[in-house]
Formats: sequence, C-alpha cells, structure tokens
Amino acid sequence: MTKGKLIVTARPESPDTVDDFNRWYDEDHIPEVLALPGFASAQRHRALSGESYVTMYDADDIEKAKAALAEAQQSGTMTRPVGVQLDPPPTVEWLQDLSP
Repeated sequence: MTKGKLIVTARPESPDTVDDFNRWYDEDHIPEVLALPGFASAQRHRALSGESYVTMYDADDIEKAKAALAEAQQSGTMTRPVGVQLDPPPTVEWLQDLSP
C-alpha cells in the first residue's frame, strides 16, 4: 500500500463562474472523491493571483484511489464539473509519499 497525494490544478471558466466553481468543488466534487476507497482527506488552495485553484487529495492507498476514481469517472457516477475551465483541462498529478 503506497501513500501519496493527488494534485489537481483547475481554473474557473470565467470570473462569472467562480462562485459556481467553488460551490461545485466544495459541496459536490470533494465529498464524492473522499467517499471513494483509498482517499483520506483533501485541502483546497487558491493562487494569490486568483486565477487557479489547487486541490490536494491525500491517498492512503494510491493504487486503490486511482482505480476507484477511474471507475467513478467512467461509470458517470460523479457529478459533471460546474464552472470549470475544460480547455485546457485541469492538470492532474499523482505524487508518492517518500516520508520515512
């Protein structure tokens, strides 16, 4: 079992969609992700420029989290993004915990 983080950097579609973007992330998306096996917690951050947002998900089992997230996305059980810029899409990166 490998611990780590999922880092997602996303932007609102426009200044007009910031509230919808934040509401979707906080009320829908993060709870959905945290309900999946392998995920433990999440933290959100906004760049000081206000142009992008970073969500860091802690995974207590990266492989289990990756598989559960892929299944949820493919099956359509997760809500569709609201107010999220999709072109270009959010960046996604998995990081392995190297802490002793």
